[in-house]
Formats: sequence, structure tokens, C-alpha cells
Amino acid sequence: MPQEDQYSSWVGLIYVFNLIVGTGALTLPAAFQNAGWLFSSIALIVLCFVSFLTVTFVIESVACANATIQWRKIKEHKVDESEVPLNPDSESENSNEETAILANRRRHYYHLNKKVELGEIAALFLSRTGHVLFFASLCIYLFCDLTIYVAASGKTIVNLSCKSSNNTENFTESCWEDSGVTRMDMYRIYVALFGLFVGPFTYFNVQKTKYLQIFTISVRWIAFSIMLSLAVFRLATYGQQGRPSLVNIAEVPALAGSSIYSFMCHHSLPGLIAPISNKQGLMSKISMDFSVICGFYLLISLTGSFAFETIDVLYSLNFMPTHDSGFLMKLIGMFLAVFPLFPMATSFPIIAITMQGNLKHLFFEPYGIERHGFFMKRLLFPSLAIFPPIITALITHDLKGLVEITGSYIGVIVQYVIPAFLVWSARRQTVKYFGISAHKYSSPFRHFGWFVFVLVWSVVCIVFVTVDLIINHS
Repeated sequence: MPQEDQYSSWVGLIYVFNLIVGTGALTLPAAFQNAGWLFSSIALIVLCFVSFLTVTFVIESVACANATIQWRKIKEHKVDESEVPLNPDSESENSNEETAILANRRRHYYHLNKKVELGEIAALFLSRTGHVLFFASLCIYLFCDLTIYVAASGKTIVNLSCKSSNNTENFTESCWEDSGVTRMDMYRIYVALFGLFVGPFTYFNVQKTKYLQIFTISVRWIAFSIMLSLAVFRLATYGQQGRPSLVNIAEVPALAGSSIYSFMCHHSLPGLIAPISNKQGLMSKISMDFSVICGFYLLISLTGSFAFETIDVLYSLNFMPTHDSGFLMKLIGMFLAVFPLFPMATSFPIIAITMQGNLKHLFFEPYGIERHGFFMKRLLFPSLAIFPPIITALITHDLKGLVEITGSYIGVIVQYVIPAFLVWSARRQTVKYFGISAHKYSSPFRHFGWFVFVLVWSVVCIVFVTVDLIINHS
């Protein structure tokens, strides 16, 4: 059945756009500058293409899952095949042959109208081992994501409350003059306070309201527009300040981690595309989304790389006001420094709720958790979702390292490997059911060579990043 709360395709594309362009985009300019502007530009375009390729795999997998669910209902005699409604987004085909009519009807089983999450798709098409590996990978990714949110929030508040410092990564110096309290002490206090005030929402069924989403989206894009404008203004006024090299292979891990992290939308994509009312040409429209996002990333990273001599791990901190800044610049600088807190504080409970749901699926059979009491359902799993990220953030404030690990390793699995195996398994199973190899929502990259390409690309990314990390830390 179609979703009740539907929206237009363009609204859906805006949601996808804002899902991709999140807080991770703030870590991109620093990695871009350090890895060399020419190499980074090429790498960013290639990573954008591979990410879009696997997005088409996810879309095809969702369509296959909908077809499989419909087919199983027919086999269980819950639905008569002749009564299955045709997909309204599909084009009609005129044929008088019975086999053609049957094949055409079965093609209509492939649709995106029912929300089918990746976990359900994995349960349909993967083995038990593959199912467990899927949930384990997704939980690790969400854990790292939550840790980055907590650490970034703590670091942001430290830079707002403590005295100005030329090195925002120096957490051993005093927070204030003639004070024995270091920036690290205050960072840990702020991390604890973040967990105290934001963490409890994880114990409830928190949902993003439309108005809260509109507010956070508005704040985000006002901030990004201001940062881009100020970087261009600096270039026009002071000339080139940054001197990025063409290529710096030593910084590839950070670039790969930031880039993969900045194109991540795969784990939440099914929930965003299901309510779209008109899904005609969906993949081509999403390709426009990715093209615009890639262009935006290149623009903000290139201007930042040449406008600033050095870039903070969180790009917004480069606009912190100084003592000699005018009132307007102090106001703008304070807004840019504060704004990451809004999306991080509102997204943290949602991601934590997603993580606890996946943890329940990992440890229990479907609906098995319902047999347990209040402690297991409402206390244990929410605590498992929020306390490990907060404890990890208390131990380290190294955002660069966290992003490298999240993007370069777990991100590769979630963004590349899982979609590839899901679509490969889905194709094999649905062909057995329907004898149909192509349908309206098939990925344009259907050739088996693309599946192999994604796996080889994943291995190359992991090996290359691992070698660089070993060399840099040896």
C-alpha cells in the first residue's frame, strides 16, 4: 500500500539532499586541503560516482523486496494474483498474449511504495550469517557516527567558552587565564552534559517533526552560505592564504574517510523514497542531487583551501571571532561556531533510536524482544546505544581519527559492500520467483561487472587506507 503521508518528488529530493549534506561536510575542507587540491578534486568526483552507483543498488533492492513480499502473500493465498494493483508509476503495455500480460503484471510487483528498511531486505535475501554481519556492520557505523556527534559537540562548546587559541587541537592548555582547568577538562564536562541533556530522549519514541526539520535545515544552509561567502570575500580581499599542494598521498586516509562519510545516505534511503508520490525518473533525479552535492563540496572545499592557511577539522571553527573583530563579524562567527550543535543535538536521539532498533534485531528474532520485560526493552538497549559513544568521546576528542575509521572502514562496508551484496542476492532470488531480469527500478549499472567493480573498489580503498595509516603511524 502507498504511504499515507506522501510528498512530491522534489520534496523527497530535498530530504535526500539534506540527509547527505550533514555535519560530515564540515570535516571535508580540512581533509581536502591536506590531501592536495587536484588529487582531492578527482577523488571527490570518483567517490561521488561510486556512492551514486550503490544508491541505485539500494533502490533496486527495495523494489525487489516489495516484489518478494507481494509474491509471498500470493503464495500464502493472502492475495489473489489477479487482484494485485498495478504500479501507478509504470507505463502501460498493450499485448494480447497471456504470457506477456502475466509478465507485465509481475513487473508491477516491483515498486517503492512500501517502506522496507535495509534490515528487512537483508533478512529477505541474505543468509543468517550475512544477516548478522549486516546488522553488526550497521551498528558499528552508527556507534561511530554517534561518537563523532558527541565529540564534535563537546569540541564546539569548548571553543566557544574557553579563551581563543590559535591551535584548537591543543587541549592541554588552560581554558581560561590563571585557571588550572584545562580545555580537556572542560571538553569532558561538556560531553557529559551533552549526554545528560540529549541522551534521555533516546529512551522515548522521539520523532523529528516537520517544523524541527525545517528549522535545522534552514540553520544549516544559512551557515553554509555564510561560510562560502566569507571564504570568497577573504580571497577577494586578502588574496590566496592557503598553499595546498597538488597531491599529498600521506593524507589520503582522512580524505577518504571524510568523503565517504559525506556521501552517506544509504542506511536511511528506503524511508525517504517510499513516501514520494511520483517516482517516475527517480534515479535520474537523484543523480542530479549527487551532481549538485559534488559541485557544492568542491566549491566550499576549494574556496576554503585557498582562503585559509590552515583549516580546522571542523570547518566552522575557522570563522571564530577574534578580539579585534567588529560586532557583526563577532555575531556571524558566533553563529557559525554554534550552528553544528543544532543538527547534532536533534539528530543524536534519532540515530541512537535507530541503533537500539538494530541491536534488538541483531540479538533477537523478529518480535522476540516483545517477550521480555520493561528493563530489557526500555532501559538496556537504549543505554547500550548511548553510553558507549559517550564513554568513547570522553576518552578521545580526535575527530580526524574517528572520521577516518568511520568513513574508511565501516563506511566502505555500509556504503559499498552491503548494497552490492543485497542487490546481487535480490536479483538472483527474484529471477527465480518471476523469471524477470529487468524492471522499472533496475539499476542502470546492471551488468555483473559493476558488482565486481564495487567490491574491487572497496578492497582497494581499505588496503590503500590501511597502508597509509601504518606508514603515518609507524
